[in-house]
Amino acid sequence: MSGLNMENDMSYLSEMSEDDRVIFLKVLMRLAKADGNVDEGEDAFIAELMKAFEIPQSRENEVRSNASDDDVVQEAKKIKNRRTAMELVKEMCMLANSDGDLSDRETLLIGRVGKAMGLELEKIEQIGQWVIDRIVWLEEGKIIFEKV
Repeated sequence: MSGLNMENDMSYLSEMSEDDRVIFLKVLMRLAKADGNVDEGEDAFIAELMKAFEIPQSRENEVRSNASDDDVVQEAKKIKNRRTAMELVKEMCMLANSDGDLSDRETLLIGRVGKAMGLELEKIEQIGQWVIDRIVWLEEGKIIFEKV
């Protein structure tokens, strides 16, 4: 799962409450578990985000809980800030595409979470396509600059 990392611009964090940050990470953790297991790269990504999001150790178990898809969709409804919602969908798309195998279950969860936060289906699809284009662009750069 190389190349899985956060965007450098995380200014949206300042607009998020601790509860929103926990929900954000809880949704990503659920997505990571969508295929039945959390691999080492996904776990490291979540751990990195927990540090960046300054999640207290007392709430780490909450992030790593075994919440269901329905649970995280309900929690996502609490995220009211549009930019935060779009950033969550972007991070979900990046995580789901990181192993090169975007499953129907992952796609469905991304759509459900995005809609729960008030995003239009067209916006969710636009973000997903941008993530895919970005991945392709970065891979092409490796070939062009002989970093393969």
